[in-house]
Amino acid sequence: MNKNLMLTLAMSILMMINLMAQDEKQVKVLISTDFGDMTAVLYNETPQHRDNFVKLVKEGWYEGSPWHRVIKNFMIQGGQNKDGRMDPGYKVPAEFVPEKFHKKGALAAARLPDNINPEMASSGSQFYIVQGQVLTPESLDMFAQRYNLALTEEQIDAYTTIGGTPHLDGTYTVFGEVIDGLDVIDKIAAVRTGQGDKPVEDISMSIKIIE
Repeated sequence: MNKNLMLTLAMSILMMINLMAQDEKQVKVLISTDFGDMTAVLYNETPQHRDNFVKLVKEGWYEGSPWHRVIKNFMIQGGQNKDGRMDPGYKVPAEFVPEKFHKKGALAAARLPDNINPEMASSGSQFYIVQGQVLTPESLDMFAQRYNLALTEEQIDAYTTIGGTPHLDGTYTVFGEVIDGLDVIDKIAAVRTGQGDKPVEDISMSIKIIE
């Protein structure tokens, strides 16, 4: 087999692999809350986070789990077990994908601060869903300069229309997004909170895989 034929064959195989990855079906989950349901997809581009989340859902980790940290115009956070355990005792290696960013509805992994977690590894179960806020082009440009962000047209469009939290891009793993029920995020984010940004009245969740 000559070199040109081998190269052509190799390129064809790579193209087939890329097409298969693009067409790979995404896991879809239903996140039920006291304020309504959210449907989210988990990204295939972050397989370790996807598989870990699926494992925890199947084990029932999130059944009755509380939304324990809520900050309006920022995010809603949950992930501890209903028995009070904050995480299952392990971390998930960071999986930063530039194309997956912190627009409104982004499903991302919480983690410990950089000073004790320099590898930026994710919590085994803690996650948050972005509410954020809509930014003007001027304020977005300020964020980009302050945090040294090279924003794509897709990011600029999202952050100036539906909103998000651009300063978290590249430092926290985004592993999915809410595709239905964005209004539920707003409802939860609007609740009254107390010490530690904990809702004054408990809000629980349950999660199940629907596809």
